[in-house]
Amino acid sequence: MLLNVIAIVVAVLLIGVIMLQMQGTGLSSSFGGGGEFYRSRQSIDKLLIWVTVILTTIFGILSIILLIPR
Repeated sequence: MLLNVIAIVVAVLLIGVIMLQMQGTGLSSSFGGGGEFYRSRQSIDKLLIWVTVILTTIFGILSIILLIPR
């Protein structure tokens, strides 16, 4: 039961992070969209990629664990 709830929370977080990375609608435009924020925008994009990788790994492991019959 607890693993199901955790899997749902991770899935929702993963959807949110992926939506933030979409071209033109991501965090890039939220921080002014100008060249003066290029470095911070680039580091935020890298952070979002790493968070996506971590959440995807957690979601995959949870999915495999939930497949095991009890």
